[in-house]
Amino acid sequence: MNYENLKSLLFKLDPECAHNLASVGMKIAKNTPFLNDYIKKSFCYENEILSQNLLGLKFANPLGIGGGFDKNADLIKPLSLFGFGFLEYGTFTPKAQFGNEKPRLWRLIDEKSLQNAMGFNNKGANAILKQVKNAYPYSVPVFANIGKNKLTPNDDALKDYEILAQNFSEFCDGFVINISSPNTPNLRDLQSESFISELFSALRAKSSRPLLLKIAPDMSPSTAVRLCDCAINNGAKALIINNTSINYSLSQNAKNRGGLSGELIKEKSRALFSAVARELYSKAVLISCGGISDAKDALWRIKQGASLLEIFTAFIYQGPSLCKNINENLAQMLKDEGFSNISQAIGVDIA
Repeated sequence: MNYENLKSLLFKLDPECAHNLASVGMKIAKNTPFLNDYIKKSFCYENEILSQNLLGLKFANPLGIGGGFDKNADLIKPLSLFGFGFLEYGTFTPKAQFGNEKPRLWRLIDEKSLQNAMGFNNKGANAILKQVKNAYPYSVPVFANIGKNKLTPNDDALKDYEILAQNFSEFCDGFVINISSPNTPNLRDLQSESFISELFSALRAKSSRPLLLKIAPDMSPSTAVRLCDCAINNGAKALIINNTSINYSLSQNAKNRGGLSGELIKEKSRALFSAVARELYSKAVLISCGGISDAKDALWRIKQGASLLEIFTAFIYQGPSLCKNINENLAQMLKDEGFSNISQAIGVDIA
């Protein structure tokens, strides 16, 4: 069965139910040797032109899957089979939490987008620690995406991040600091220079792993640059630009809660990334996400300063061949333009 046929069945289900069902399928495939081999053969693409050494890690290709897809670290090994250059697990929190009330995930099919109001639903640090211990060592770089519990007041948020950084330092290759989700009340209020300075200084004392800041797209470029620069000055090694958007005017079909991802936020994400890259390129590893769905857009962002890229929504709409398609076409585009390695293309178009 090809993915379009499978998608027609999955899209008849509630989006969250469909995701859970697909996750079960991936875990079964991981434990079935002939399916394991079939997935690798069908969906992986390797080419040295795409390999890089960043953050003290080897990335076979620049394409990763963003936080939120594998909230409970159930899918580290299955997703590794699909040709990703790196992965994230989470966002997770110290204590287990249900998240927001259902329904909390919607497809905007005509716009190839999603809207989610999940609210950091996860099994909590203790359960997830068992999962990552079972999956370790990893075959690709893996980042832990960490957040605070909904019931933790912002005044105490630092403690939640410190607990996670200390307990998971041995079982990740870096921490993605999530203070930009729109689905935990008042979380985005933590996107301030004072909190970022305090947070990154505290986490450096808890772990030697690289720290990555993920920012929201719904701020001015000048604010984004200022916050990112503050994070870099306090130890951030990489920036992820950006999380989901709460600009509901982007779609007539949008709900009035949750964050938009996919094609709807592509231009917003590209514009914010370019603004940040112009000011901070070479100061930190830059990771672009938001509406990436093909190699042409991937190469544009690389030339604008992205060393790495993340997909999420396009993986839902295009299926497991997406990673291979982007990487294979990207490798050919780089070769056609005379680059012998992706690193030579990074930032060449920064004005």
